[in-house]
Amino acid sequence: MIRDPQTLDALVDAVERFVRERLVPAEAAVAETDEIPDELVREMKALGLFGLTVPEAYGGLGVTMEEEVMVMLAMGQTSPCFRSLFGTTVGIGSQGILLDGTEAQKKKYLPRLATGELIASFALTEPGAGSDAASLRTTAIRDGDHYVVNGTKRFITNAPHAGIFTLMARTDPANKGAGGVSAFIVEAGTPGLSIGKRDKKMGQRGAHTADVIFENCRVPASQLIGGKEGQGFKTAMKVLEKGRIHIAAICVGVAERMLRDALDYAVEREQFGQRIAEFQLVQAMLADSKAEIYAARSMVIDAARKRDEGLDVSTEASCCKLFASEMCGRVADRAVQIFGGAGYIADYGIERFYRDVRLFRLYEGTSQIQQIVIARNMVREATQ
Repeated sequence: MIRDPQTLDALVDAVERFVRERLVPAEAAVAETDEIPDELVREMKALGLFGLTVPEAYGGLGVTMEEEVMVMLAMGQTSPCFRSLFGTTVGIGSQGILLDGTEAQKKKYLPRLATGELIASFALTEPGAGSDAASLRTTAIRDGDHYVVNGTKRFITNAPHAGIFTLMARTDPANKGAGGVSAFIVEAGTPGLSIGKRDKKMGQRGAHTADVIFENCRVPASQLIGGKEGQGFKTAMKVLEKGRIHIAAICVGVAERMLRDALDYAVEREQFGQRIAEFQLVQAMLADSKAEIYAARSMVIDAARKRDEGLDVSTEASCCKLFASEMCGRVADRAVQIFGGAGYIADYGIERFYRDVRLFRLYEGTSQIQQIVIARNMVREATQ
């Protein structure tokens, strides 16, 4: 659902210009230093990127799912690390508060998230619990007006920069399933909360992940999202469903960028007295990539529209995440192949994208988890 096409066009145009003029020229330096310059962060905040999904009543832009997708398609035209900086706030970091938080919690945190004053992280994954989120072991035991939290969260995006963490912890140790999990807002700097060293990753330099460790961390009971225990897993699933459409849109955008770079190279590069773009086997790789990108783009927009209509899009969101992330990986592989030996050399940039996009098939639910979600939903519908 697009509420005001002119306003959306202006926003997307501004993001496209920012990507083209400010982010693309900074890609190599960020990859080298593993840091996004402060001035770029300030410009992202000024553009309103941190508050995309925060309602206007709390100082954000309040975009619909379809509008969010259009902005992410534009953001995908550069290194994924830039999107990652605000993506956890826009998506999984703030959405738990927005969807299930109390009014007091929304008023306290959403305006600060919208401006980028606070960066939010989503603390779900653990050393022994990733896709099997219901098996998490971090505990939050009630003690008077507080909960005492103990446990370790792993691979937490933006953990070194976060002002708040949307934490999933087990409040009922006797309940080993999803019903024993609750969601909390934990502020950085809370005694007992510490951040591990930055992870050394395959790609996406500039986007930082780290462990988040809780050691007898006392969290006020007022920080329980929604004021209800046992709702954390449901909150997480609602947040992840939206996030999967968001990530699928980024996959499409990045794939478009890689294909454009590959096409430009194929048109310029000559072998055997002609442009390699004239070779049919190169054309096949270009054509397959174009067709798959078009299919993924259509899927993502369709799922976004259905979500805006209030429909259950659990299956569609997983279909988008599965197809778009796998598609992005195939396009990256073909792009390196079209570049040939140059594709293996860092100076040309395509090998960086090849490494960066590998993550898309892993986080927000692996491709295999998406297959399981899709199939289970199909079986459930067929046997009702």
